[in-house]
Amino acid sequence: MKQFYNAKDIADLVGVSESKSYSLIRTMNEELGQQGFLTVRGKIPAAYARKRLGIGEVLESVG
Repeated sequence: MKQFYNAKDIADLVGVSESKSYSLIRTMNEELGQQGFLTVRGKIPAAYARKRLGIGEVLESVG
């Protein structure tokens, strides 16, 4: 499993365009930066993205 997601990964997970996924990554990286974490432009930690997008919770409740 990937440690970081890029824009294509987010677009595939959420079903949005790559330009929208870049916007989502930018927003999540800003949140992480405000919490004192270092960020990588254009990438987001997979665990944070899944949590923030509600993907992990949905999968757990369905399974």
